[in-house]
Amino acid sequence: MEYTQIQFEGTVEAQNEVLIALLDNIGFDGFEENIGMLKAYISSDKFNEILFDSVIDINQFRYSKSIIKKENWNAKWEADFQPISVLHPITSKPFVYLKASFHNNDPLFEYNIEVTPKMSFGTGHHATTYLMVEQMANIDFNGKSVIDFGTGTGVLAILAEKMGAKSILAIDCDDWSIENTKENLVANNCTFVTLEKAETIPDGNKVDIILANINLNIITANLDAIANASKLGAIILFSGIMLHDEANILNTLSNAGFKINNIFRKDDWIALHTDL
Repeated sequence: MEYTQIQFEGTVEAQNEVLIALLDNIGFDGFEENIGMLKAYISSDKFNEILFDSVIDINQFRYSKSIIKKENWNAKWEADFQPISVLHPITSKPFVYLKASFHNNDPLFEYNIEVTPKMSFGTGHHATTYLMVEQMANIDFNGKSVIDFGTGTGVLAILAEKMGAKSILAIDCDDWSIENTKENLVANNCTFVTLEKAETIPDGNKVDIILANINLNIITANLDAIANASKLGAIILFSGIMLHDEANILNTLSNAGFKINNIFRKDDWIALHTDL
């Protein structure tokens, strides 16, 4: 499999946040941020030049395009990846340590999770995943049923199992994410996660907790499916929403019957703790 890499030069953090949101909406599923630069990745068979040009102002951003093969991405990622430390948002105690296979576990942390993201989104480096992991600390997963909608690397499903969930359905529509999550589930000795390739939550599911770290458009398009999959009083965590869309998503969720319990912010992104 080949991936198309778009490398933006001369960007600042705020521009990167906007670019990630725009590109995520048109199928890009891997991002790498550095000072003054953003790299975005999409499977070459999904890259649409016309669609890309329609959302990116070519007069505002300087960028180059190249083709990256699977093995080249993995080698580069292994050279660059640094572990992520997530502290408990209330106690500030070490909560989750997200690491690669070549890093040692950190015994100070309550949970160690091994991830090899490849092209999948969800290593904890991005604010949206970090917010989801952080806010999961405030939820009792013991014995609960969970849906991880837009699982990416599977990191949230893996954490849910480590926190005591009895059954987890991890859903993604991307072949690369499905392949990646399978490997990460094995690496973390998960036995209660069922993985399914799907565009939305299949009918017939009723769970206690839904984790939806996707983007604004997919969230709003799937609110009925999320509500239908929720038991009475279910907890739903949303992320992948930019700060400037806060009023929009709050109004949309309220009109759809979701109760907003808490709003969490990091950089230019928000996460929402809701229930029905």
